Amino acid sequence: MTQRQYERTQRMALKSSHGPTAETHDQFYRDHKLLLLLFQVLAVMPIERSSPGKVTFSWRSKASIYAFFFYFTLTVLIVIVGFERIKVLQNTKKFDDYIYGVLFVIFLIPHFWIPFVGWGVANDVANYKTYWGTFQVRYFRVTGENLQFPKLKMQIVIISIGCLLCAIIFIMSMSILLDGFPIWQTSAYYHVMTMLNMNSALWYINSRGIKIASESLSRCFRKDVEIECNANMVSKYRFLWLNLSELLQSLGNAYARTYSTYCLFMLFNITIALYGTFAGVIDHGFQFSFKELGLIVDAAYSSMLLYIFCDCSHTSTQEVAQGVQDTLLSINTLQVDTPTQKEIDIFIQAIAMNPAIVSLKGYAEVNRELLTGSIATIAIYLIVLIQFKLSLLQQQLWNAAAAGLPNLQQQMNVTENDLHL
Repeated sequence: MTQRQYERTQRMALKSSHGPTAETHDQFYRDHKLLLLLFQVLAVMPIERSSPGKVTFSWRSKASIYAFFFYFTLTVLIVIVGFERIKVLQNTKKFDDYIYGVLFVIFLIPHFWIPFVGWGVANDVANYKTYWGTFQVRYFRVTGENLQFPKLKMQIVIISIGCLLCAIIFIMSMSILLDGFPIWQTSAYYHVMTMLNMNSALWYINSRGIKIASESLSRCFRKDVEIECNANMVSKYRFLWLNLSELLQSLGNAYARTYSTYCLFMLFNITIALYGTFAGVIDHGFQFSFKELGLIVDAAYSSMLLYIFCDCSHTSTQEVAQGVQDTLLSINTLQVDTPTQKEIDIFIQAIAMNPAIVSLKGYAEVNRELLTGSIATIAIYLIVLIQFKLSLLQQQLWNAAAAGLPNLQQQMNVTENDLHL
């Protein structure tokens, strides 16, 4: 038995379901542990590492108890601010000002989604995080290398700080640019904006992790094919690739509620903000006031978050099958035996039958097509709203003209009487 065969035999003895073994090889958890801690602090996702290699959720855990207390305390503040914003809407007579005021109420809505899109999917998210450890043990068994994520921990630190700063800057700019947004009311919005930013960051980190895993798998597969290409080795890499594909699908299934509502919120927010901007242009031309600038900032910021969500999924899914498939197609099947040829064919069929896509439980596939579809939807609703705006202006002109006719008739009668005199 060669040294290579001996090491492979030792690796095959490892069990991916063994907690301490998964803990040893779970580099992804160690690198993005800060991100999970921040979601616990925000009371959005109270999952925790309950035992080696195991991420769990319990309604009675310390993380959940903290989340309940934090959430209900913050709810009191948000309800107070929400009533103040609704009072402003009730006192608003002009339709466009009413639309502007709606945005302040919209940004409070995601807070009330947390029990449904956060706590309600915590078990699925915990299983997804645990599966990462299982996959990394299997990766080590097949490749002989531990999966590494270079610079991921530093990126998470930078992104987390950036999310908090962006939330503060965005809310402060909205308070300055839009009328009727007192500074004290901004305290209810920081948590919501930070949560939205962190959700975008979380999706980016998970997508990047899968992209790095797929690139590493492709590199190891190509290296092993150059050393020895046999049916057993190709079969092991096929099962490992299927595990990676399952991990990608688990990502979409675990966060289906979270990011479905996330997309709907962004679409609605962008549409209202763009409508407010175009309505201002229709009223007084291209003379942007602070109000229009605030709406532009809102639309641009929300568009950026939606783009990050769609684009990072697209780039990660492209890498899942591409490298492995290129290696399979580069193998000269005339130089390998029949069992190996059959394994190569089965591997290629497995890639074709399990496309690398991120689906939110069938509601939507997260890729660039989702972005272009969202743009088309926004454009349709904008056309409808602008037509409604133009019809209001036309109605106002008709009313003004109708009100002016009696005055004009009275002036004509006075002139005729003067002529007779």
